[in-house]
Amino acid sequence: MTATQLAGIDPARLGEWAAQVAPGARIERIDLITGGKSNLTYRLRGRAGDEAPLDWVLRRPPLGTLTPSAHDMGREYRVVHALQGSPVPVAPSIALGDDTDVLGVVFAVYGFVAGRSIQSADEARAMPVAERAEASLALATGLAALHQVDAAAVGLGAFGRPDGFTARQVTRWAGQWERVRTRELPVVAKLADELAARVPPAQRASILHGDLRLDNAILAPQSPRILAFVDWEMAALGDPLTDLATLLVYADRVIEPVLGVPHLDRAGGFPSQRELAAAYARASGLSLDDLDFYLALAYLKLAVIAEGIHHRFLAGDTVGEGFATAGAAVEPLLRRAVDHVRGL
Repeated sequence: MTATQLAGIDPARLGEWAAQVAPGARIERIDLITGGKSNLTYRLRGRAGDEAPLDWVLRRPPLGTLTPSAHDMGREYRVVHALQGSPVPVAPSIALGDDTDVLGVVFAVYGFVAGRSIQSADEARAMPVAERAEASLALATGLAALHQVDAAAVGLGAFGRPDGFTARQVTRWAGQWERVRTRELPVVAKLADELAARVPPAQRASILHGDLRLDNAILAPQSPRILAFVDWEMAALGDPLTDLATLLVYADRVIEPVLGVPHLDRAGGFPSQRELAAAYARASGLSLDDLDFYLALAYLKLAVIAEGIHHRFLAGDTVGEGFATAGAAVEPLLRRAVDHVRGL
């Protein structure tokens, strides 16, 4: 392993921690899992105390993070742990590493889920055409299923403050922009003001994933069945249509520079934003009358996330490839947000 591959990891201290979590465990191999543009994700392999294979995934915040609320491993782990055994597919929760002496930050460890992660158009082309639509529509219906989970029943009743959630999102992402911006774009403040004045009432309070898209799902090896939703660091309790809108933004090719790979839609066979929204509406029973508002907020949110990635890239705080183009998505995403504000 190179020094770059191990950025953010102290193998010796991590090995000691693993032996405490699972007595006798040995970590023999650590590999960077590529594809993510936010948190650093590693696969840990070795032997458990009984010599059975050990296969874990470790997630930690990126280096030099400027948006702490977008990289909260404690929140992520709490949600995944709470959803064990629920209708929502998640990876097995192993342990939360809340001792910052180990890696310098809080991190989370899960069981590895063997399956397919479709990251790019090239990988999508290897899927049967029918599977492309089935898997994407399963995201929409799976998101609706998540939004129908009783938060209190799974121990997440106090996870957040759903009252006023959407208004706080407008304020939060406008504030995050000020922390990560590398340029002057007055349109961000104008958008935030427009959205703050038009926040619709939530139809329900739900557990939110916060960043659901096809490459944040693990598919079965030979079918479009979803084995696990992953990357829950932006989970919250709030308005479910904020979650749907994020999924819809990821279906738009304008997000391609953030992904750093050709957009899945270039392979063909994927449902449109309209089709995904319709599938969600049927499964959830929620009205989409205010969808333009939620899409405007989601495009703003993704623009801020893209700027944060760009900031880390310029500072040399990214690990792996695919970060160089994220900054090019910021202004097109903001233009989409403006278009949806005009539709209100």
